[in-house]
Amino acid sequence: MVIAANPMSSVAQDKQTNIQIRSDIVYGHKDGLAMTFDQYTPISSDHRGAILFMVSGGWFSKWAPPEQQLGFFSPFLDAGFTMFAVRHGSSPRYSIPEAIADVRLAVRHIRKHAAELNIDADKLGVMGMSAGGHLSLMLGTTGEDSKPKEKEPESISSRVRAVVSLVPPTDLRVAVWDAPESLPEYRQFPALNLEMDLAAQCSPVLHASPDDAASLIIMGEKDTLVPPKHGNWMQEAFEKVGAESKLLILPGAGHGLEGVENRATVMRESLDWFKRWLTNHPMP
Repeated sequence: MVIAANPMSSVAQDKQTNIQIRSDIVYGHKDGLAMTFDQYTPISSDHRGAILFMVSGGWFSKWAPPEQQLGFFSPFLDAGFTMFAVRHGSSPRYSIPEAIADVRLAVRHIRKHAAELNIDADKLGVMGMSAGGHLSLMLGTTGEDSKPKEKEPESISSRVRAVVSLVPPTDLRVAVWDAPESLPEYRQFPALNLEMDLAAQCSPVLHASPDDAASLIIMGEKDTLVPPKHGNWMQEAFEKVGAESKLLILPGAGHGLEGVENRATVMRESLDWFKRWLTNHPMP
């Protein structure tokens, strides 16, 4: 299966897992350059749910051989989920608002081509860690319905059904360089050299609404880079509006959610969340 509009994408079969991998599928262009994602398709699925994984750390997004993701993706693939590794325009060249626009475009592209990608357009989830978790929450809290009278891509819905967000910054107003609370470590992230009004626009904690995607947030108790209070703020915002959500703070874990037990918890909870919302709750 190859989308005609994307002739440069390649298809490979992983011999060990029998997973089909399509690399460098183009979902848009920026400054004359292609924006791409990789698709990992399980051998069989009875629900056709799909998870978009945000390839982002510090709002840096880079290409890597798609086989490198198989270790993390395998449990989701084994559960029948198609996985997409989505890259966005990377810092420092591109800003956080531009990264949000990019991943939103990826959602719309994947929904538009759902039939060719062999997934259910109403069963899309997103997942990411740190900056990728932030982008996942922005997709979950700012998704828009389809607008048939508009031109593409706005005519296609950017909503997702479920979010799993690992150690995400949820209020950028305390993180951007001009913020009094901004940590010295944040100077290593050029994306956070952002005006305060844009920081507010890009803070998922300010966008919570009753129709948001069901969101699971997992924080590390000992995380000093993105303290667990970010998860508390987001959970409080969801509870205030009555949106479906769950917050876990893993004991002793830092920003990398270290520890065999913690990582097992992350995988178990993430799988359970996506199974609940992408296999039994089709979008109306």
